Amino acid sequence: MPPEEAEGIVVHLDELLAERGITLTELAARVGITVVNLSVLKNGRAKAIRFSTLAALCRELDCRPGDLIDYAPAERS
Repeated sequence: MPPEEAEGIVVHLDELLAERGITLTELAARVGITVVNLSVLKNGRAKAIRFSTLAALCRELDCRPGDLIDYAPAERS
């Protein structure tokens, strides 16, 4: 996927962790992925996410996929 196709994807993991009082390390252990991979997602550097990972994150954060990931396209000039 060209990089411009991923532009506009916003990950709200920081907000959800803060609202629920969960650390990145704790969530990584609950979901079964590394802290590094979860950090890549949190910082908006992920190029993809598996549905199984998305489902596990939603289960542990008690949220829906749209609460975690959003699309906010940049203004075109």
